[in-house]
Amino acid sequence: MATTKEAARAGAAKRRWPDPALRFEGTTRAPAEVVYDLLADLRSHLDWAGERQLETTRLLTLEAPGGPATVGTEFRTTGSDGKTARWTDRSVVTEATRPEVFEFVTEGRRDGKPGSKPWLATAIHRYVITPGQDGCKITYTEEMTRLEGAPWVMTTPGIRNMVWKMAAKYMRRGFEGLLALAEERSGVR
Repeated sequence: MATTKEAARAGAAKRRWPDPALRFEGTTRAPAEVVYDLLADLRSHLDWAGERQLETTRLLTLEAPGGPATVGTEFRTTGSDGKTARWTDRSVVTEATRPEVFEFVTEGRRDGKPGSKPWLATAIHRYVITPGQDGCKITYTEEMTRLEGAPWVMTTPGIRNMVWKMAAKYMRRGFEGLLALAEERSGVR
């Protein structure tokens, strides 16, 4: 398990995956500290990235220590694509600077249909929170540094881009759930 983003990037040189990255930006009327505290409260991820999601691409379980996550905090999650695939992930917090940045590196395994080859992936999840006059702006990026075991068609540029755009649509829902929960927690709507 890579414990730093440098280790994750070093492993990226050995793979065929061409570094796709997701990027979402959004604003909320909640203060930056509220957004950061939700990110550092790993158990809240089950709400905004689980319950508030549709059945596709959602968290199902999360095991994490109590209290705010700090650099080095490890946590485990499982997720679903709403069909047959299940993800089993192990993540480590690599940056935790309140209230500006929260980042973690995830090593994941996707198991699909029985008998199919599992997919192994490494991703860097980074949230940058910029305070503003009436709340804050949040920028989320997910950089995939490794993807092994996926069908060869996933390395074809046109298909890879189409699949990545579909995945982004589902992941955007979780991001929007984070923004909504931050406003609920801070009492603004």
